[in-house]
Amino acid sequence: MDRYPPIAEHGMVGDLQTAALVSSGGTIDWWCTPRFDSPSVFASLLDSERGGHCRLAVELPRDDGMTVRQLYLSDTAILVTRFMTPDGVGEVADFMVPVDSPAPTDTHRLVRVARVVRGRLPFAFACRPRFDYGRAPHTPTRTDGHTVLFRGPGTDLHVQSTAGIAFRPDGDDITARFVLSAGQAAAVVLTGTASGAPAPPRPSLEGVGDAFESCRDFWLSWLRSCVYRGRWQDVVNRSAITLKLLTYAPTGAPVAAATMGLPEQIGGERNWDYRYTWIRDASLSVRTLMDLGFQEEAHAFRRWLRERIESRGAASADPLQIMYRVDGDPHLTEENLDHLEGYLGSRPVRAGNAAADQLQLDIYGEVSDALVVGGDIGAIRGWGALGGVLDWLADHWDQPDEGIWETRGGRQNFTYSRLMTWVAFDRGLRAATGFSRPADVARWTSARDAAFRQIVEHGWHDKRQAFVQHYDTDVLDASLLVMPRVGFVSPYDPDWLSTLDAMEEELVSDSLVYRYDPAASPDGLRGSEGTFNLCSFFYVEALARSGRLNQARYAFDKMLTYANPVGLFAEEIGPSGEQLGNFPQAFTHLALVSAAMALDEELAKARSGRGRRDRGHPVALGVRTPDEEPGEAQGKDTDGEAPGGSGTDG
Repeated sequence: MDRYPPIAEHGMVGDLQTAALVSSGGTIDWWCTPRFDSPSVFASLLDSERGGHCRLAVELPRDDGMTVRQLYLSDTAILVTRFMTPDGVGEVADFMVPVDSPAPTDTHRLVRVARVVRGRLPFAFACRPRFDYGRAPHTPTRTDGHTVLFRGPGTDLHVQSTAGIAFRPDGDDITARFVLSAGQAAAVVLTGTASGAPAPPRPSLEGVGDAFESCRDFWLSWLRSCVYRGRWQDVVNRSAITLKLLTYAPTGAPVAAATMGLPEQIGGERNWDYRYTWIRDASLSVRTLMDLGFQEEAHAFRRWLRERIESRGAASADPLQIMYRVDGDPHLTEENLDHLEGYLGSRPVRAGNAAADQLQLDIYGEVSDALVVGGDIGAIRGWGALGGVLDWLADHWDQPDEGIWETRGGRQNFTYSRLMTWVAFDRGLRAATGFSRPADVARWTSARDAAFRQIVEHGWHDKRQAFVQHYDTDVLDASLLVMPRVGFVSPYDPDWLSTLDAMEEELVSDSLVYRYDPAASPDGLRGSEGTFNLCSFFYVEALARSGRLNQARYAFDKMLTYANPVGLFAEEIGPSGEQLGNFPQAFTHLALVSAAMALDEELAKARSGRGRRDRGHPVALGVRTPDEEPGEAQGKDTDGEAPGGSGTDG
C-alpha cells in the first residue's frame, strides 16, 4: 500500500453530514464522524502510521499486471474501484446513503461491497481506526467473526460483514482475507455511532443491495432539478454533486473542503483546516447551485445565514465572522497536531482555524449577492437581516482588512474588499427598490459611490495600467478577475482589458493562474504555493465575457485535464500538474460550473451572431526549434507572447 497516495488518487463518498476519501488502492484514509468537522476515525492521509485506515482491495501475491481504475456510477456519488488482473476483474463499491434531514444524527453508515465480475480473486481487508486524530486509544470488542465494536472517546465504530468475510484480530485492529468468484459479492459496513448506542443489525447482501439502490435513486432524483443543458454536462453534474456532498444537510451550510492539513506546498507550512463554513465560499457555492436550479439548498443556507446575523453569534462585535462550524458555532480554536507527521512530511497539521478572527470585509458583498439574486429577499425577516448588515457596513467599510486570501502579514486596503463593498450596497439598493423595502437609501448610495471612487482612484495603478491588489502596491491579484462578473466594469472596458492583459503576462502559466506573487506581496508565511484552481476558472470566465472565446475554450479544456480520474479537483495545481491543498474543494467546483455556463452562453451568442468578434490571441501550437530564440518561435505574436496570452502557453 502506498504510504501517501497522490491527493488526486482519491474519490469522495458522503451522506450530507460527513464524508470519506477512498484512495485508488481501496483505502479509506480520511473519515470524520459524525460531522465534517468532527475528529477523525481514519486519517492515514496525514500520518500513515498513526492516522488509521480501512482497506478493502484485491490482493495478489504480486501486483504485476494489475491495473486499478476508479469511477463514479454516472450522476451519483457511488464510487467504484476496479482491479483488473490477468486472473480476473474485481470491484469495490463504496457509498453512503444520504441523510437528507434537518435533524443531525450521530449514526453514519459507510458501505463497502466487494464483487468479482470475471475469474476468481483474493481480497484483503484491514480496519485500523485511530480516534481523535490518532490521539485516543480504542478498545475492540468482538462479538463474533462478523461483528467487531471499536470504542473511542464519544464515538463507537461498528464493523460488520456479510457471509463470506470472517474477521481476525490483529492486535487492537482486525483483518480478513477471502476469495470471491465471478458473480459473487460480500460486504463490510462501517457504522459510526454515539458511545453506547445499540449495535445495528448485521447486514445482509439483500439489505446492502437495497441501500445501494436507495443511494443511486437519491442522486438521480436530486440531479433532475439541474437546468444546465450545455456542452459540459457530465463535468457540471459531477461538480454539482460534489458541492451537494460538501453541504451539511441539517443546516444547509456548505464546507470549503472535506479535509484538513493537505499542503499547498509539499513539505511546507500552508496546511489549513477547511472543514468549516466560510461565509464567502458558502455564498458562492449556494449562488452556483441556484444558477443550476437547486433552490432548496439556497433556501436552507439563507435560513442559516439569517440565524447567524440575528443571533449576533460572531466572536467579535461584527455582524458576521468569516467562518463558522457547520452548526453555526463561531469558535474554531486552532491547534497544531504535532504528533502527526503530515502528508509527505508537511507540517504543522492544524485542526481549527485561527483565521476565523480575521476581518474580511468582502464577505458582505458575497452575502448580499447570494441573497438578492435568489429573488425572495423581500421576505420581512430576510430583509431585516440584510438591511441591518448594510447599515453596519456603511459605518465600517472604509478600513484595512486581511482580505480574501486571509493573509497573516497584516491588514491592507485590499481592492477586492472594496469591490465587494460596492457589490454589497449595489445589491442592497436593487433589492430595496425592487421589493419596496425600507432602507437608508441615501446612506447606502453614498457608501457605494465612495467605494467606487476609491477603487478607480486608488486601486488603479497608472504604471501597470491595471487594477492592483491593494492601494499601496503594484502587485496584481487574480481575485479581481471577477470585476466584470459582478458588474463593476464592462468586460470590454479598456481599463479592464488592460488589467486582463497584465494578469495574463504575470499570473497565468499555461491556463493556470496564480493568486498573486507572495514574494512581491509577503503574506506572513514561508514557502510558495501552486496555481489556484478557483482563479484559473475565473480566468476562463473573464476571457469568455471579454470576447476572447478561442482562448477561453482552450484554457477551459486544458483545465479539465487537471481533474483527477473521477472528475474532482483540489485547491491548487503544482508545478508538475499534481493536485495540492485540501480536497475536494468547493471553491474550485463552483468556479468550474460558472466558467462552463459563461462559455456556453457566450458561444451561443457568437453562433447566433449576437456576440462580439473574438478579440483574443490566436490559439496555435507556439512551437520552436531548439536553436530558435523564444521570440522567433512559429505561432508567436510579434511581442513574443505565446498563443493564448500566456508567456508559457503551448
